[in-house]
Amino acid sequence: MKQAATIMVQGTASDVGKSVLTTALCRIFVQDGWKTAPYKSQNMALNSYVTLDGKEIGRAQGVQAEACGIAAATDMNPILIKPTGDMNAQIVVHGKPLEEMSAWRYREEYIPLAEGIVIEALDRLRAEYDVVVLEGAGSPAEINLKDRDIVNMRMAKWADAPVLLVADIDRGGVFASIVGTLELLEEDERCRVKGIIINKFRGDISLLQSGLDWLEERTGIPVLGVIPHMPRLDIEAEDSVVLEKRQEQPGNADKEIDIAVIRLPRISNFTDFDPLEAEPDVSLRYVESADQLGQPDILIIPGSKNTLADLLYLKQSGLAEAVDKQVKKGRFLAGICGGYQMLGRKLLDPEQVESVHGEADGLDYLPLVTTFYAEKRTERFSGLAVCTHPAWPTMQGLAIEGYEIHMGQTTSLARVHPLLSNNGQPEGAISEEGRIFGTYVHGIFHNDEFRRQYLNMVRIHKNLAPIEEILPFRSRQIEAFDRLASHVRTHLDMEQLYNILGIQSRIAIK
Repeated sequence: MKQAATIMVQGTASDVGKSVLTTALCRIFVQDGWKTAPYKSQNMALNSYVTLDGKEIGRAQGVQAEACGIAAATDMNPILIKPTGDMNAQIVVHGKPLEEMSAWRYREEYIPLAEGIVIEALDRLRAEYDVVVLEGAGSPAEINLKDRDIVNMRMAKWADAPVLLVADIDRGGVFASIVGTLELLEEDERCRVKGIIINKFRGDISLLQSGLDWLEERTGIPVLGVIPHMPRLDIEAEDSVVLEKRQEQPGNADKEIDIAVIRLPRISNFTDFDPLEAEPDVSLRYVESADQLGQPDILIIPGSKNTLADLLYLKQSGLAEAVDKQVKKGRFLAGICGGYQMLGRKLLDPEQVESVHGEADGLDYLPLVTTFYAEKRTERFSGLAVCTHPAWPTMQGLAIEGYEIHMGQTTSLARVHPLLSNNGQPEGAISEEGRIFGTYVHGIFHNDEFRRQYLNMVRIHKNLAPIEEILPFRSRQIEAFDRLASHVRTHLDMEQLYNILGIQSRIAIK
């Protein structure tokens, strides 16, 4: 039986760029004529992706599949861990929730069962594709976790995959992190590391050369490349760590529309707002305290892995009161998924799906009540804009694509203006005065015409002329994959990389 060639990207730590480099390699191999798929056996993330058949996987693997030009499938990320608190997480297996477990129980009881699941998923991919690019998690040198490892070196052994070790020079201590990681590996694990990649470099490469020479001599492992920092990747991130960096960046006063996204403690699917950030007239920022809020034109309450806990956070932190002051001044407010649920009047949790409390008062901007049930809804959304509210631009019949991931069912207590329609069923709601809306549809702002018309409504409210040009965000994503691949290809020893992989490029790349 045919088996794909494999290669694995591991890192000296979290957030060193493993997901991005995996995406780049996927795109490069596809460009070079190989049918390629991504794979990560176990992913921990709140920013997820819904496959075409309504299954939930890590967003990074969904994006990597897009870079490969293929539809994402659960075999690419058979186990997804979605933290619900400091010590508990929802375990999603092949796209469907299994149950909530403590970290101890998952590690001691479930991982032995998970081994077979992840190996079988990889075997199916290897039978279908020419190349499978595996991604590790965190560091392979976590001594306390290695005996239950199913995502780093044991996975590399099961896949018989050579390993590329990635380190982030931007955070400092790059040589220590590389040598320290290698020293903590067992001999058979260390032998799997066939190349080192130094990521996010800024400056004169010649000043680094003596260190690279020392590193190769010290470890006996070649440095395949030093990848310069790319300031604008325009590729969706998975880890909310990236929001730390975005929070440090002040809003751009030169932009005409200021958007503040509330950074909830359990924020999920924050990539919903990447298309807004790309718009030429928008300054988008993430805020987590009332004093950071300012006076934005649009406030957004995003999705949450634990709506009731994050609603309590909004109230206790003073953010709910600060948001209300801005709404009363005429600012626009949007809620997506969990944020949509918070905009309602009541949230009921009779089965204690999300909380030990049976119910909570919502923010009361929309006459809605949400009841939580254990069954989770994950599906692609394909519908139409309705938006019959007189304050909204005419969008009736505009096609809307997205996806839903939620455990609540929302019903109206009074007449509301629906936002969308799916097979004749209303979805979402617009407030009576028209400045507030909520929806379960993640990715609604990825719909280019909807996004621009919504922003133009805000512009008109500010006495600004509407912008006619529509930003093609989806095509920009495809261009971003090619730009990333070109950038990484330029700075990697591709001949040596292909020798490690054990195959050759099928086409000549100029």
